Amino acid sequence: MKRNVYLNEVPLDEAVRRFFTALERTGAIGALPGEPIAVDVAAMDRITAEPVFARISSPHYHACAMDGVAVKSASTFAASERRPVTLRLGEDAVMADTGDPLPFGFDAVIMVEDLVETTDDSVTIIAAAKPWQHVRSVGEDVVATELVLAENHAIRAVDIGAMLAAGVVQVQVRRRPRVVIIPTGDELVAPGSRLRTGDIVEFNSRIIGGLVSEWGGEPVFHEIVRDDFEAITQAVRQASAECDIVIVNAGSSAGSEDYTSAVVDGLGEVIVHGVAIKPGKPTILGIVDGRPFIGVPGYPVSASLACELFLKPLMARMLARPVEPLTSVNAIATRRIVSTPGATEFVRVKVGDVGGKLVVTPLPRGAGAIMSLVKADGIVRVPPSAQGVDEGASVQVELLRSLDQIRRTIMAIGSHDLALDILSTFLARAYPGMSLSSAHVGSMGGLMAMRRGEAHIAGTHLIDEETGEYNVPYVRRLLCAENYALVNLVHREQGFIVPPGNPKNITGFGDLVRVDIVFVNRQRGAGTRVLLDMELGKLGIDPDAVKGYSHEEYTHMGVAASVANGAADVGLGIRSAAVALDLDFIPVSTERYDLLTTREFLESEMMDALLAVARSEEFKRAVLALGGYDLSDTGKVVWQGWSS
Repeated sequence: MKRNVYLNEVPLDEAVRRFFTALERTGAIGALPGEPIAVDVAAMDRITAEPVFARISSPHYHACAMDGVAVKSASTFAASERRPVTLRLGEDAVMADTGDPLPFGFDAVIMVEDLVETTDDSVTIIAAAKPWQHVRSVGEDVVATELVLAENHAIRAVDIGAMLAAGVVQVQVRRRPRVVIIPTGDELVAPGSRLRTGDIVEFNSRIIGGLVSEWGGEPVFHEIVRDDFEAITQAVRQASAECDIVIVNAGSSAGSEDYTSAVVDGLGEVIVHGVAIKPGKPTILGIVDGRPFIGVPGYPVSASLACELFLKPLMARMLARPVEPLTSVNAIATRRIVSTPGATEFVRVKVGDVGGKLVVTPLPRGAGAIMSLVKADGIVRVPPSAQGVDEGASVQVELLRSLDQIRRTIMAIGSHDLALDILSTFLARAYPGMSLSSAHVGSMGGLMAMRRGEAHIAGTHLIDEETGEYNVPYVRRLLCAENYALVNLVHREQGFIVPPGNPKNITGFGDLVRVDIVFVNRQRGAGTRVLLDMELGKLGIDPDAVKGYSHEEYTHMGVAASVANGAADVGLGIRSAAVALDLDFIPVSTERYDLLTTREFLESEMMDALLAVARSEEFKRAVLALGGYDLSDTGKVVWQGWSS
C-alpha cells in the first residue's frame, strides 16, 4: 500500500468551509427528521422538531396560594384595626390550605398569619382583602394554546415540567445523529485486558462517544480494527451504510500503517487531509457513500479537539442547532432587582442586545412560575450581603444561552397578540438560532420600554380618542418621533369574549354595569384597556360601576381563560383568543396592531429576517387560521417619523 502524505495544511476556517460546502453540494448534511417520544426524563436534551403548544392551562383551577381562609372580598372591605370584622366559617369564609381549589363564589385568600382570632365557627380580621389576593388563577402560569417550546429547542428538565403542566405527553424531537466510532491500531486492547508491553488501552472511543452524547447524538462503538487496509475499508463501508456520521480514530497521519486517507479516497472523497491546528494537524475530512467522514488523530487531546472543531458543528447542523459556547458576561439591569439580605439569590433574567448594549430584565420569581425557568436566558447571582441590584447597575450574568443566540434574539416588549407566537415559531424554523422573545406589558408599557432602550420592537394598538387614529399620536406625544417607525403586523377584531351561547345576552358596553355581570379586564396601559375606558367614557359610565374592572389579566388568552373557567362572564379581547378556547365572540371594532421599532433596527438584518417571515404565505395562512385577522398590510411600514 502506498504511503499517504498530507495533501496540505489547510487553515481552520478554510477547512470548515470546504468540508461543509462539500457536504451541502452532495446532500450529505441536513436537519434530521422528527420522531415522537414520551414527555419524560428520556426527553432531556432532545431537540424539538416542531413547536409545542399547551393543551391545558396551569393551574387548571383557581388555587389557594396561602394557608388561611378563602373569603368573599366584598365582605371584608369594612375591616380595619379600629373596626375588626368577624366572618362566619362556612358562609363568609372557608378554611383553606395552599393548593386547595378556591371554593365557588369566593375570590380571595387571607393568610392565617393575618387572622386576629379564630374559633370553631368564625375568624376575625382587621384588614380588607383585595379581589384575587393570594389566589393562583386559572392559567396564571400556562394558558391552553400558549407556545411552550419553539421548534429547534433543546429540552431541559424545566421544559419537561412545563410541557407536562401544559398537558403535553408526547413531543416530536429530531432523531439523534448516529455516529459510529471505529478505533484502529494493532497496539490497541480493550479496557480491562491483561496488558503486555506495547499494548495501549483503547479509551479514545469512549471520550468521543461521550462528546457525541453530550452534543445530542447516539454513539455506536465499533470493535477495534487492526491496521489493515481491507479490514478498515470493510468497517468504514459497513458503518456508512448504518449511521449518519463515520469517525475513524487513529491512522490519519502519514506513517507506513496509516491507511485512513486511502480508505476514504477509495470509498468516496477526501475533502481535507491536514488542518493547520495544533494538536490535531492530521485530521481528515471527507465523504463516504454520502455520509460525512472525520478521521481524527490517535492522541486523545488531538482527537478531542478535532471533534470539537468539526464533529460538534456537524451534529448541530443535523439537529438544526447552533453551536453554543458557554460564557459569562456583564450587562445592565433595566429594572431594580430586589433581594433579601442573608441569602445568595439566583434571579432568572431575560437578556437582550439592544443597540449594542446587553441588558437584563428579571422574570417573575413566583414559586409556581415554571415558565420563568423555560424563558430564562441567564441567571444573576445576588450575594448575601446585598439588598438587590439597582436599576442601571452593571451585573454579571451566567448565561443559559450562548451570546450568539442572545444577539440573534429579537426582544419584543409590549402588547400581546397570538400572532407573535406564530411569528416566533416561523422565525425559529426559517432561521435556526434566531428567536423572538416577547414580554407582555401592554401597549403603553411597550412604548416606555422602547424609550428606555430595552426592546427592539413593541406591539401596540393604542387608539387616540380625539382622532380615532391608532398608535401614531401616542408615538408623537411620548417619544422622539423622528427616530421611530411603525410596521403593521395585523388588523384584528376586538370584541366581547363570552361563554358559548352568550348566556347573559351581552350586546354592548352598557351591559357591563349590570349587577349580574362580572367583567375581566386587561392591565393598565394595555391598548384594550384604553379602548374600554374610551367606550365607557362615551356612555358616561364610571369604571368603578363595572364589577371586575380591577381584575386584570396580561394577555388576551388570560382574559379568555377567565371567561372559559367561570371567573368572569365577559372580557374584552381579540377574536382569536375566543376561538382558541371555543368561546363566543361579539365584535366591537377592528383595530390596527403595529410593531413599533427604531430607525436603526428597521434597517438591521434581524428585522429583515422578521419581516421576511411576516410577509411569507406560510405565516399568513397560520395566522388566518386563528380567526379574526386581516393581513392586507402585514409587513408594511405604515408610518415613519423621519419623513412624516
